[in-house]
Amino acid sequence: MPENPKPLVVMCAPNGARLQKSDHPAVPLTAEELAACAESVLRLGASVLHLHVRDSQGGHSLDAGRYREAIAAIRERVSDRMILQVTTEAFGMYDRRRQMALVRELKPEAVSVAMRELCPDEAAEDEAGEFFRELRDEGIWPQYILYSAEEAARFDALRRAGFFGTMEPFVLAVLGRYRDSTEGTRVGLARFLGAVSAAEFPWAVCCIGHFEGDVLCGAAELGGHVRAGFESNRFLPDGRIADDNAHLLNVELEMIAQSDAAGRPIATAAWVRENLASKT
Repeated sequence: MPENPKPLVVMCAPNGARLQKSDHPAVPLTAEELAACAESVLRLGASVLHLHVRDSQGGHSLDAGRYREAIAAIRERVSDRMILQVTTEAFGMYDRRRQMALVRELKPEAVSVAMRELCPDEAAEDEAGEFFRELRDEGIWPQYILYSAEEAARFDALRRAGFFGTMEPFVLAVLGRYRDSTEGTRVGLARFLGAVSAAEFPWAVCCIGHFEGDVLCGAAELGGHVRAGFESNRFLPDGRIADDNAHLLNVELEMIAQSDAAGRPIATAAWVRENLASKT
């Protein structure tokens, strides 16, 4: 571990687009449930909340009004001690223009954007590039989500060409696949890191499935950041199901503290704003 290790950014993704109460009774769906969850994971060190909202039937929604309601409820509990990152996930329901329209209307502090959705190919690059410039102009902190080593390699080529307006865009690598419940592993982490110049920009991982804790340890040991939570996994390392997001996060942060990443301080939201968000 370096003499002055860089802080570890801990993000929590508590619900995602898919989960329902039938999957786990502690999945937060309403604004008040999200606010209570945010407060509980903030106590453990989470500085970024990856935020999904639901419609009246519990389904995935990109409704700006529902986001405003949730953000207001969360801010009442945690003030500015957490960065609230809005998702633009399509979930097979929204095209990229509707995704961009949400961000333009809402103007959140932070947003996650999947490259395969907003910039899937060369034909989409002009429109996506203009949108990414708008994010910089509005002071919105983007996180670029990548699902494969091939996507990562394309992303890195665009980055080096100046496409994102910064050499240090913040990346999240998703290890594993939601659609067929393929679980992520350290092998996937190695493939991601082998496809990019990871030392040149900040990156984080989330891991679908039972190996989440182990993979997050690996990312933290290699200088990356971590995203945990029910969106990708509800299982503790011993196979038990976590009581809630805070229970899961607490166990996984204890694993990191006992790994080769021990000694990395946990980043605050203020540190993230100054050292990561300000560089977009």
